[in-house]
Amino acid sequence: MRTGRLGAAGIAAVALALSWSIGAAPIAAQSKIGADPVREGQRLFTEQGCYGCHTVGKMGTPIAPDLSKVGAKHSAAYLTQWLKDPSSQRPTAHMPKLQMSDAEAKALAAFLASLR
Repeated sequence: MRTGRLGAAGIAAVALALSWSIGAAPIAAQSKIGADPVREGQRLFTEQGCYGCHTVGKMGTPIAPDLSKVGAKHSAAYLTQWLKDPSSQRPTAHMPKLQMSDAEAKALAAFLASLR
């Protein structure tokens, strides 16, 4: 049996399985972004199972980086680009490219940028 770190495909599979196990639909299936993008981003983070790999505060699984203070390190614009195509920001990134609308990426980035 091989042991070691999960590859990008493994991480993506775990995240997808976790999001499906809680009954979440794929991000792209939800397109309504309300007047409060931070709240909508928080909803997307929870409903789409981002916590299956990441932690925010005490919630989540520490497979991937802790995002509790990610807003102190990165702007909402950077985070939006990251969410749309992680490998364009860092070619060795293990985070899968997520299928989401621009509005969803901006809302999720607004939530992450609010974490300080």
